[in-house]
Amino acid sequence: MKGLTVFIADLRKCRSHEEEERRVNKELANIRTKFKEAGLTSYNRKKYVCKLVYMSLLGYNVQFGHKEAVDLASSAKYSEKQIGYLAVTLLLPEDSGYMRGVLAALRRDINGGDDVSVCVALAAVSNVATREIAEALTEEILGQLLSPSASTFVKKKAALCLLRLLRRFPDATNAHVWAERVIPYMGHRDAGVTLAVTSLATALAQQYPDAMRKAAAFAVRRLKSLVLDNECPADYVYYTVAAPWLQVKLLRLLQYFPAPESPELRTLLLRILRHIIDVGQDAPRELQQMNAQYSILFEAIGLGIHLDIDQALMHESAALLGRFITSRETNVRYLGLETMAHLAAYIDSLEPLKKFQGVITQALRDRDVSVRRRALDLLYSMCDVDNAKPVVNELLRHMGAADLALREEMALKVAILTEKYATEYAWYIDVMMRLVALAGEHLGDEVWHRIVQVILGNEELQLYACTIALQALRAPVCHESAFKVSSYVLGEFGHLIANAPDSAPIDQLKALQSKMPSVSLPARAVALTTVAKFTNLFPEIKNACLRVLDRHRGALDAELQQRACEYYALATVESDVLLSTVFEEMPPFAERQSALVS
Repeated sequence: MKGLTVFIADLRKCRSHEEEERRVNKELANIRTKFKEAGLTSYNRKKYVCKLVYMSLLGYNVQFGHKEAVDLASSAKYSEKQIGYLAVTLLLPEDSGYMRGVLAALRRDINGGDDVSVCVALAAVSNVATREIAEALTEEILGQLLSPSASTFVKKKAALCLLRLLRRFPDATNAHVWAERVIPYMGHRDAGVTLAVTSLATALAQQYPDAMRKAAAFAVRRLKSLVLDNECPADYVYYTVAAPWLQVKLLRLLQYFPAPESPELRTLLLRILRHIIDVGQDAPRELQQMNAQYSILFEAIGLGIHLDIDQALMHESAALLGRFITSRETNVRYLGLETMAHLAAYIDSLEPLKKFQGVITQALRDRDVSVRRRALDLLYSMCDVDNAKPVVNELLRHMGAADLALREEMALKVAILTEKYATEYAWYIDVMMRLVALAGEHLGDEVWHRIVQVILGNEELQLYACTIALQALRAPVCHESAFKVSSYVLGEFGHLIANAPDSAPIDQLKALQSKMPSVSLPARAVALTTVAKFTNLFPEIKNACLRVLDRHRGALDAELQQRACEYYALATVESDVLLSTVFEEMPPFAERQSALVS
């Protein structure tokens, strides 16, 4: 169409957006005038509608030409029908009054047209996909899929069209009524039809697993023909791999069903999975073959994990995945780590995975952040009582160098692992204090609350905790959460280390004061409570504590001012009994499950 070519050339010559807009407006006015004239030829109608489509693609709002587009779609000529459906797809809004004319044209082409017209109509249905079309045409489209006289090309288009409508309007297609009828077509002689129907069956299995239960048997038998019998049309062999896309879809479909109840099918499925894993032991020579073969392999391992019917297969998979996580290919390393983390949740023993702990730890330094994240997930999944200490220590070692996107997740995982697998309270305190020092800003208050709860509930831990708390306050940098824990612990049990070298009461008070100016107001409020408790614990430094409280009686913050005034008044009352009663040692908290673990 020469007029269309000239118009596109004119727009490309425009040097500014304003110049282009003037040219577009001029053309829109011309097209509107032409549409009002009687006797418009089909050629000119096609040309003008194509111009409207092109302007719409450029981002201009085209509000007319809808009737002409519907007229073209209703034409018996393929060239007009093709442009008409394209224009309808791009120009008509879903609530347009012309949509009924489009629906009539679609129904006429689907029911009575030749294969080309049927395929164009099915493509238009997929693109327009309104609720009205889904309700009206689902049966006709299903009829094309199930028709014995329809060509394989039409069947493929019909299956994919049903898939589109099912995803867009699952309630409008009444899929529960006809879902079971599409299952036999998974065994169609044409691999393309099988591929399209398997995609549809997968979507149906997600919504109607009971109705689609028979699909599992068809999937297993089709996998047998591809994997064990090597029956595949030459057109679907990709770098010596038989229909890899179909194999992947069939393996994924089976993951929506439980293990087959039939012993015959179960044995056959295990043979298929074992064959795929055995073939995966051989390193592919070409990149394309590697991509195809590994995609099948990872889906097969995922299916084996889902079925959980053969632990020997799991152990073989773990050994194979150990080779993948050392691959030079980033994508292969990522998939290996991700699948191994999934495997860790189902395998009966973590020992096959622990062999690769060093390699997984190295992956925390990988250049790709997605690989680092999967390595972190895997270390978390494979952790138990036996290897908790080295795993947590490695994570703490990497935390300082980890990027901010990963540090928050790493800190939370360290807190949970320490809580779940700590066998020694001293180790628990060491790890948690290091954690709040390294990444306290990424942890909520529940973490330092839990540390205090553990210390109060274990008398044998309190002396050690006081020593660690004083060390934390004397460190060059003390994070706010560590400051809160240290303040609280010294306020309760500081007397336990009062006679130790460099731990006299005045030393504890000075260490606390040195960090108070640099912490937030809530942390300073905790410190004031500790200073008030010192007036009861250590009478010899009572005057120094009163000076600290007195300075804060004029604080601008209402909470600090109120605490300082009340604590000062209590400490200066002529009654030792009142002071010792108010500031007596806190009792242990009632035993409860940590919020981290729950």
